Amino acid sequence: MLQIDSVSVLVRAHYLPLFSRLGAYDRALLDGIMMERPKRFFEYWGHEASLLPLDCHPLLRWRMARARAGQGIWRQLQPFATERRGEAEALLARIAEEGPIAASALSGAKAAKGMWVWSEAKHALEWLFWAGLVAATHRRGNFERVYDLPERVLPRAVLELPTPGAHDARRELLARSAKALGIATAGDLRDYYRLPTGDVPAAIAELVEEGTIAPVRVRGWRQPAYLHRDARAGRRTHGAALLSPFDPLVWNRDRAERLFGFRYRLEIYTPAHKREHGYYVLPFLLDGALVGRVDLKADRNSGMLIVQQASLEPGAPASTGERLLEELERMAAWLGLTKLDTRGAGRVLLSPA
Repeated sequence: MLQIDSVSVLVRAHYLPLFSRLGAYDRALLDGIMMERPKRFFEYWGHEASLLPLDCHPLLRWRMARARAGQGIWRQLQPFATERRGEAEALLARIAEEGPIAASALSGAKAAKGMWVWSEAKHALEWLFWAGLVAATHRRGNFERVYDLPERVLPRAVLELPTPGAHDARRELLARSAKALGIATAGDLRDYYRLPTGDVPAAIAELVEEGTIAPVRVRGWRQPAYLHRDARAGRRTHGAALLSPFDPLVWNRDRAERLFGFRYRLEIYTPAHKREHGYYVLPFLLDGALVGRVDLKADRNSGMLIVQQASLEPGAPASTGERLLEELERMAAWLGLTKLDTRGAGRVLLSPA
C-alpha cells in the first residue's frame, strides 16, 4: 500500500516510495491511477490513509461496519454515528442527488441551509468515508478529497464480492502483512493494517497451523517472530535511495530500529528549537543499511531543493556523502528543481564519516 499524507514541504508522501524504488518517473502516471475509471486501487484506511488494491475492499468492510457503529474512529466523528447521524444521512442524500462533493463546497455561503460550517462538514464527510458510505473519487490539486457514492466510484464486481467475517478478514490481512514483511513480530504484523490487538493472537495461531507462517527466532530480537512460507533468504543489496518518512520500510519505527539499528522519529510536531534532525527528514538507504538522514525542503518559487540539515550514522561508509549528493541531485531533477542548496548539510556531503 502507499500511505497518503498532506505534508508537501518536499513532495506528497505517496509519490516518494515509487521514486525510491524506481528512480525518476512521471508523477502524472500515479495521478492518473488515482483518478482512473475503472479503478484498480482505492483510497481507504489501511495503515493510515492509503492507496490500496481493490481486492482489499472486502477485507476492510469490518472496519467500515465498526465505524458505522461509532467504533474505531476519531472521537470527533463519533457523534455522526449516533446523535448526529441524521445530519450525516442528509449529507449522504445530497451527494446521491447532486454528485461528487468536497468539504470546501459545504462551507461559508455554500453551506446547506446554514447547518454546516467547514469543520462540521468535514467531520461528517470523514465519518461517511470511514463507514464506507462514500468513497474517494480522487484528490484535487489542493489535495482535498472528493467524495461520491461507492457504486459510482468502485467497480460493481468489487462491491458484489462477498463480505468475509471480521475474524477471517483480519486473518487474511495478517497473512498479507506477513508476505509483505517477510519476517515480522506479532506487533509488526498487526501494525501493517493497524488491526485490533485482541484478535491478533488467535489469527496468528491459525496462520501457523495452516502453514502460512512459521514461528522463528531472530538474533537480537526479544520478541518471537514469524516467517512467511514464501519468504526467501535475503541477498546483499546494492544501491542508494532516499526514503519518505512514510515509506513501508521505516513507517514502523520500532521495526526499523530492530532491523537497522536506526532510531527514527518524525519531528514535524516537535517545536523547532527541540528538533534533533529537522522538520521533514528522509532516511538514506545505502547498500542495505540506513546510514544517514537529511532534512529537505522544495522551494518551488526559486526552483531549489534545500538541504536544511544532514547527518551520518556512526560507521557510515566513507563514500556516503558522495552517494547522498548523487541521490539529492537525482531527486532535484525528478522534482523539476534546477538548483541544489547544500549549505545546511555542513561538511556531510564533502567529508567521509
